[in-house]
Amino acid sequence: MKKCVVIYNPNSGKKSKTNFLKHYKQILEENGYEVTTFFTKCHGHATKIMLDIDYTDLVISVGGDGTFNEVMAGNFKRQTKLLLAHIPLGTTNDIGSMFGYTKNAIQNLRLLLSGVVKDVDICTINGNPFIYVAGFGKFMDIPYETSRDSKKKYGYLAYLIEGLKSFYDKTKLYDITYEIDGEIYRGLYSFMLASNANRIAGINNFFKNIKLDDDRFEVLFCNLSTKKDIIKSLYYLKTNDITKVPGFYFHKTDNLKITFNGINRKKWCIDGEQYDDNTNTFVIKVVPGIKLLIPKKKIDVLFVNK
Repeated sequence: MKKCVVIYNPNSGKKSKTNFLKHYKQILEENGYEVTTFFTKCHGHATKIMLDIDYTDLVISVGGDGTFNEVMAGNFKRQTKLLLAHIPLGTTNDIGSMFGYTKNAIQNLRLLLSGVVKDVDICTINGNPFIYVAGFGKFMDIPYETSRDSKKKYGYLAYLIEGLKSFYDKTKLYDITYEIDGEIYRGLYSFMLASNANRIAGINNFFKNIKLDDDRFEVLFCNLSTKKDIIKSLYYLKTNDITKVPGFYFHKTDNLKITFNGINRKKWCIDGEQYDDNTNTFVIKVVPGIKLLIPKKKIDVLFVNK
């Protein structure tokens, strides 16, 4: 019999529900799996679980984007990588929506088990993996600054409330040098993000024509700082490709080096969680060929190799 480990974060999403887990066990057993379920207890626990488990045929992350990030981080530290999958149960669920999941936890498991194994590009920042987005600056701290209680009470609306507060805060500019594709740039930027996804912060088609297996990721720098320019850019976003908005600088690459000139540096946000280390230089790279089991629904849209 095949083995499956379910890593479940009971704090993900607006409300914690566990009654679906008995159905998961039954469905997985019907599909030939022996099931072991772990509940995460604190930040970083999913990573530790991944490091402690023996070989298993499938590991399913059940939670938010941050939970899947922790599971992936643990997998990267293993000598023998395991086959991973993710079922969304968080507040925004950018990754789950990108993969084509619904809001029904039971249906999502059935979609997953009838899915296919794909080689996916995973990016790393200073060697630490992120599933779909890493960034810093204006608005990028909203996911980790929004309290867990607010997310449970208001759901996605909690992020919008925090975003409104951030809008009225003074926008800082960061003196940055970055190197990409052999070119070096320096400037003052209010935010930056690197991503391998077509959905970010609940916005579908944030980037166009994204492929998860083209060995590249998307990079966006912004130097807007006034409230007037920010409002104008939001208006442009309704009708224009984000890469064409004035004040935005877009790149597509497989390697990026960013250096903060000075100590005025914002902490990073990686897959919705806070990230930092004691350096002013960050290198982002692509690690291709990480195997994920995902639903078939959006394979034709998301992959070069169908």
